Amino acid sequence: MIRKIHPRAMTLPFFLARRIYSDRGDRRKVSRPAIRIATIGVAIGLAVMIVTVSVVLGFKHTIRDKVAGFGSHITIQNVQAAYAPLANPVTIDSTYLTLFENVDGVSHAQRYTLAQGILKTDDDFLGVVLKGVGPEYDTRFLQTCMVEGQLPQFSDTATRYPIVVSKTMADKLHLKTGDRLFAYFIDDDVRMRRFTISGIYQTNMKRFDDLMCLTDIYVTRKLCNYDEEQCSGVELLADDFSRLDETKRNVSATLRPHPDLNGRYMSPQTITEAYPQVFSWLELLDINVWIILALMIALAGFTMISGLLIIILERAQVIGILKALGARNTTIAQTFLWFGAFIIGRGLLLGNIIGIAIVAVQQQTGLVTLDPQTYYVSQAPMELNVPLLLLLNVCTLTISVAVLLLPSLLVMFIRPAQSMRYE
Repeated sequence: MIRKIHPRAMTLPFFLARRIYSDRGDRRKVSRPAIRIATIGVAIGLAVMIVTVSVVLGFKHTIRDKVAGFGSHITIQNVQAAYAPLANPVTIDSTYLTLFENVDGVSHAQRYTLAQGILKTDDDFLGVVLKGVGPEYDTRFLQTCMVEGQLPQFSDTATRYPIVVSKTMADKLHLKTGDRLFAYFIDDDVRMRRFTISGIYQTNMKRFDDLMCLTDIYVTRKLCNYDEEQCSGVELLADDFSRLDETKRNVSATLRPHPDLNGRYMSPQTITEAYPQVFSWLELLDINVWIILALMIALAGFTMISGLLIIILERAQVIGILKALGARNTTIAQTFLWFGAFIIGRGLLLGNIIGIAIVAVQQQTGLVTLDPQTYYVSQAPMELNVPLLLLLNVCTLTISVAVLLLPSLLVMFIRPAQSMRYE
């Protein structure tokens, strides 16, 4: 005959665990400190994991956006530009920009032309790369980097010779917005242009701040002796950075049957291929994250195991009484698993409050500062990702409860006759 289990019997472990957890009767017991230590261990572990993941996400996205701000996600150049970029432009018109923007994964296309020159003041000089851009250039990133002045309205048909320089350049040459300076360009002969500083930017990326200036594409096109439809290349902005390789393949498929107007073939290059050192460094951060996550979960697990062992030993009399009344080992083990779940739940709540508070304070105040020459940012960037936050909570809860299975089996070895006399 099969005996049916009453539904209320299923709630007995939960009921007992809640009563034990809320019992604050005997202050001489060691369970209260053990519970606090276990709760603090879980809270600290989760808070550190939240802060770590937020910092790494902030670093990766901030630096990625800075590199893409000047280099775009995908660059299209003449296939021979790797050997002589200035001597091998691409020849395209507006229909090509529309063609590129219709590629799956591409959100925007813009032309650019590079020219190498020397900025000269009365007291000093500095070698730079002058990047000319047209009216379609996406200036949203540059707007966030401006520290003085403003961006000009870039043109491809005329110019007043505006120039945007970095703060590094301005400090070296003692320049400010509105100053006029000479630039010299050496090719077959020496040509001189007089520019007016319309704005000063700062990205804290040394490779850009030390070299890159911006002006109208009309200027650089004339300096390079290009025709109206020629430029150094085309920059493409991608819809989704995680699909960058797929987008590159789509662009390559589009370029095969479409050489430029002179019949020269073009090839795409992703930002990760153009700046491999930067993105290799960012990938190394992922290894650090996994190490920290493993250590923090181990911390939470060890504190929970030690705390539950103390509680089980201290409650040996209760376990003996339950066994004498007919309770099964599985019921008692489930009781202490529920007890551990209560401790973990409270620790997760405190950990979320602490971790999110630290991230929010840093985002609002920038309290933690960094050396921009080393880390490319002046403040520790933090980004809170809700799906990852939920995943951290679920994983911490699951692993912490799982490691409690072993100490909960200790109840099997407790004998009622001995435990009821246990002190």
